Amino acid sequence: MKKSRLPLIIGAVISVALIVSIFVVVNYKNSQVNVASDEEQPAAQKGKEDEPTKEQPKTPDKTSEPQEQPDENGYYPNQTIPTEPTYIDGVLLANKRYPLPSTFAPGESPEARQALNTMIAEAKQQGFNLVAFSGYRSYEYQTTLYNNYVKRDGQAAADRYSARPGFSEHQTGLAFDIGEVGKDDLWLTEEFGETPAGQWLFDNAAQFGFILRFPQNKEEITGYMYESWHYRYVGVEIAKKIKEQNLTLEEYLGVK
Repeated sequence: MKKSRLPLIIGAVISVALIVSIFVVVNYKNSQVNVASDEEQPAAQKGKEDEPTKEQPKTPDKTSEPQEQPDENGYYPNQTIPTEPTYIDGVLLANKRYPLPSTFAPGESPEARQALNTMIAEAKQQGFNLVAFSGYRSYEYQTTLYNNYVKRDGQAAADRYSARPGFSEHQTGLAFDIGEVGKDDLWLTEEFGETPAGQWLFDNAAQFGFILRFPQNKEEITGYMYESWHYRYVGVEIAKKIKEQNLTLEEYLGVK
């Protein structure tokens, strides 16, 4: 009599079912581990993404600055006229190191003119009749003026009191040459600073936003001899700081 094959078949089916069950369980556990891992990874990355991006400090552009030492007249060899004016901490700067573009022609600053008129009115109340006899100058006008001074006194002498074209503060529209009405003989002289009117101007200009641009004993810093008549508008806050600390504009801006 043949033996029944049913028990063998049943055994095989059970074995296959057991193997399948083990396979399913293992795969399920692995999938859970992967899910957890995937959930943890974005969380870690999210912490980094939520951190504010730190802005890198901007390095000042030094390409336009002269790299050589100035010559005997204070100018830098091979320096070219830039295409844009130089602002440092919001202050427009024009000197022998930072020239202005030849095309820079803002005209006279209305704000500076208003402050000047207020200052002149206050001076008159104090008995001083001040006048601005020179203000804004174009690049072209400064060219003519400078060349005339060079012809008269020579370049070395002219460079101490007159700016070359593009290097003049008068081109900013913020500078004024100031004197006393009726005393024209003292205009453009150091003696003006010794007069009562000149002394009042020196003592009070900062209250109206002006600084004496080229003070005594600062020629090595400013590049120009003492000019008791040349005042530059920078705003009241800055003017007072410069006056109180006995600084030049270059020293205040840190470009001496």
